[in-house]
Amino acid sequence: MPELVRLYIRHVIIGFLLGAAFTALLLWLNVANLWHLVTATREGPLAVLMLVVFNTIVFSGVQFAYAVMQMAERPGGAGGTKAPVALTEPAPVAAQKTSGGNRSDRAGVNFPRA
Repeated sequence: MPELVRLYIRHVIIGFLLGAAFTALLLWLNVANLWHLVTATREGPLAVLMLVVFNTIVFSGVQFAYAVMQMAERPGGAGGTKAPVALTEPAPVAAQKTSGGNRSDRAGVNFPRA
C-alpha cells in the first residue's frame, strides 16, 4: 500500500477517535441540553451517530491537513533564502507622456461623454 494512503487511513482513524471523544464530551457536559434530547427521544441514537460521523469528517480533515503540512521541508535546508534582495541603485522606469485627464481624447476607448 502506498505511503500516502497509509498516512490518510491512519489520520482518519485518529480523526474518528477525536470525533468520538468530542461527541462524548458534548454529551457528558450536557452542552445545549444534548444529553436530555438524546435520551428522551426515539431518534436519539441516530442523532448521536450523526454527531460522531460529522465530527469524524471534520476532525479527520483537519488531522490529515495538519499531517500534510508537517511534511514540508524545514527552513534552513537546501536552497536559497526568502529574504528580499536589496539593490544599491534604483531601477530604471520608462515614462510615457499622456494626453491628460480628458477621457474624450483617448482613441479607441468607449467612454460616455460628459
